[in-house]
Parts: sequence; C-alpha cells; structure tokens
Amino acid sequence: MSTSLDFERCYLAICARDARFDGRFYTAVTSTGIYCRPICPARTPARKNVRFYTHAASAEAAGFRPCRRCRPELSPGSPGWDARADLVGRGLRLIDDGIADEVGVAGLARRLHVTERHLHRLFVAELGTGPLAVARTRRLLLAKQLLTETSLPITDVAFAAGFGSVRQFNAAMKESYGFAPGDLRKKVGPLRAVGGPEGVTLRLAYRPPYDAQALLRFLASRAIPGIESTIFQDNLVTSYQRVIPGGAITLTPASDHIRLTVSTDDTRQLARIVARCRRMLDLDADPDAIAAVLEPTALGPLVMKRPGLRVPGAFDAFELVVRAIVGQQISVAGARTLLGRIAGGDTFPTAAELAEKDLTGLGLTGRRIATLGAVARAVADGQIDLDGGDPAETSAQLLEIPGIGPWTVSYIALRALRDPDAWPGGDLVLRKKMAQLAIEESEIERWRPWRAYAALHLWNA
Repeated sequence: MSTSLDFERCYLAICARDARFDGRFYTAVTSTGIYCRPICPARTPARKNVRFYTHAASAEAAGFRPCRRCRPELSPGSPGWDARADLVGRGLRLIDDGIADEVGVAGLARRLHVTERHLHRLFVAELGTGPLAVARTRRLLLAKQLLTETSLPITDVAFAAGFGSVRQFNAAMKESYGFAPGDLRKKVGPLRAVGGPEGVTLRLAYRPPYDAQALLRFLASRAIPGIESTIFQDNLVTSYQRVIPGGAITLTPASDHIRLTVSTDDTRQLARIVARCRRMLDLDADPDAIAAVLEPTALGPLVMKRPGLRVPGAFDAFELVVRAIVGQQISVAGARTLLGRIAGGDTFPTAAELAEKDLTGLGLTGRRIATLGAVARAVADGQIDLDGGDPAETSAQLLEIPGIGPWTVSYIALRALRDPDAWPGGDLVLRKKMAQLAIEESEIERWRPWRAYAALHLWNA
C-alpha cells in the first residue's frame, strides 16, 4: 500500500462507494487478485484482504488485474498528479501524451532534463513502480477501453494504444490480465456518437459536479473560424468540434461523462488526443478540494452558485500562446478574426510552420508579428518546452520575449501550462468584478492554490 494513503479513510470511502475518491486511489483485493475503483458495485472486501494504491500502474506492478465491473480505465485522472508541476507530475502527463511510446523512457528522461536512473528512482518513490510500468499500464487500459467501446479492429487497437506490434499486444494482455484481446469483444458492443461523425467514440469521465455548459461556451466564444465550431440547441451547447492534424474531434456533453468522437487517419495519435481533450476540458480537477478553499472566502456565493466551474485548457499549448499574444488589448471577436487568418482555414500551424509563415497583410501590427515569430522559433528550436517544462521556468522564458508581458504569461500559465494557481492580476475584467463585489486585494492570497479557478468564477460572475 502507498505510504501517502490513509488506510482507514480509504476503507471508509470504498464502504460508502464515495465517488469523490474515484481516481484518487485504487483498491486491490488479495483474495481475488483484482483491483477496483472506490465506486465498484461489488461486495466490499474484508479489511485483511485490501491494499490501496495511488496509481493503477502501482496495482498492476503488484500483480493485480483491473476489475471488469467498475472498469478502472474509465476513472477520472488523479487530481494530485494533474495539478503537480514536479518531475513526476510532468512525467505522468508526458506518458499520457504517448511520449514514452514514441521515444522510450530514455527519451522521456531527456525531455525532462534528468537521467533515466533518477527518473526511475523518483517514480518508484512516489508510485512504487517505474515509468516503463506506468506507460505499459496506460497502454493496456486504453486498449481495454477501445476493445469494449469501439469497433476498431484488434490490430488497430494495438497500435492506437501504443503497442509496437499485435504480437506484443496479445502477449501483454495475456500476461497482465489473463485473457486475450478478443475475449472483451464478446461482452460489449461499440458505442456510437449520437448525431456525430463516424469515428472512434470513447467516454471521458470526470468528478461531479461539472459545468460543461460554462466551459463549452467559453470555447465557443473564442472558436477560431475554420478550426473550431460549436452546435447550439435550445440555448445549450450540444457539441464542440475542431479540426486536428489528420482528422477532427467532436466533444459532446452527456449526463455523467463527455463523449469524444475522433475521426483520424492515424489511430496511433489516439492516446495523445484523449490526453489533450482531458486537459482542455479540465476533467481531472477535484471540485470538492477547490470549493473547500474558495467557499469560505468572499468568493463563496459565486462558488456555491457554480460548483462545477472548471478552467478551460487548450488542445494545443502553442496554439494557446498564439491566442494570448494575438488577443492582447483587442476584443475577443477581433482576436478570432485574426487567428482565423493566421490558420488560413486549415489546421492551426505548428511552431515550426508559424516561424516560416509570412504574417504581413493579416491585420497584425509589426510588433505583434515580431513577437509571434520569436516565440515560434523558441518553441520550434526546443528552447521553450510548453508541454514538459516546469511552468515557473517556462513562464520566465516567455517573459524574456519582447512583446510578452505578465498578463499574457499568466493567461498562458492558466490555460496552456495548467497551473491551478495562475492569476492574471492585470486583467481589467477581474479588477472590475472585484470592485463590483467589494472584494479586497488581500483576499487573493486566500484563494491559493486555486487562484485560476477564482479567476474563472469572477469572469463568469
């Protein structure tokens, strides 16, 4: 059992099947060899037969298999790892992005600027197992979800989940789970997106409450023409769609999850797409922990009114940097127009593509063009790592680029770097809302470490 978990608290949670703990830990049962989510409907095991683990990979490394009833692959991500900016937290996010599958653990360590041995030591200290085992568990759980929820051929499932071959996939499933991939196909038929495009459809779980409408409206108001679109029905957002390299995604809010439909010509990118959608929709946040800090403050009435408010992230971090720079001191509508011109009606340019792109004649000032070129070159050359770098270090690097000020960096940290404590203090709307609500400056410190969520509550007030 992980030393960071309290046995009594965890056991009470599984007795109550408390959904607040879903994704925070996993329950392994020694008498069955199975590990479950806290909400598993199966009979509560005896105390003597229970072990608790902070990560699914830890349970699997100890020899346990995922439960077929509660399906650990559907758990929301751990809010602890989602919010952390240390090496383990950043490493886990890169593994979710499929980096370890592409370049191995050695490449992952290089991306984090540490030795492979040091990274392994940190993972074992935190999770009880190394990054290689974590990457393997991620592949297996994604494959399990694809087998039960989609009609993808087993060969495509193998490569979509990150395995190098079908033979490797079959061997890993039999060794870890005790059954062949084809066995799951006999249990559940494929899901289909209602009214959406044909493609691979998966469920993305979250911790309730979740204000999907507020987040999707935020994205809708900032949708880049030709890249993003939103469908409304009876004044409600029914789906959000965007173009991605090699395909498109559709996100549809359901009663207890978000339905993701992916149309792509390269299913090997599926793991990365799922991870990016989860971050964009802030699905791994813990609303109870956030409310526990914000409700006792002057923001209390706003938090109680919108308990499931989340921070809109970004599907692509570099795209968000460009959004922040273009949106400086102009309206949201004006920024959308300029961003549509930069995109040119196709997929949004990568950093390397934008560094070579001629931006004159699009309505941007010369200073803005110079700033965009400088940041694009820095990201393309690897000088700035928007996905695996330390948020504080990345923010400092962005501040060194002429034309990028504190507000822009704070906005980037809030949405692209996923810093839950980012606070765009110079934002005029935030200042105006605080003045209207008679909220003193001294209150801002009381909102730590969730000031990004405080900003969203004020923006939505």
